[in-house]
Amino acid sequence: MDFLRDLWGFLKVRKKFWMLPLILVLLLFGVLIVLTTGTAIAPFIYTLF
Repeated sequence: MDFLRDLWGFLKVRKKFWMLPLILVLLLFGVLIVLTTGTAIAPFIYTLF
């Protein structure tokens, strides 16, 4: 959780709020790949990339 607190502090101090959607999309893709690994959905997810 310290990493998230530091990241938020960086974004707030440096006024880099435009990076927030980019970070959220990358995090969403990472979670999607981790959760679908080894399931029947995996071949369909990998065709998107």
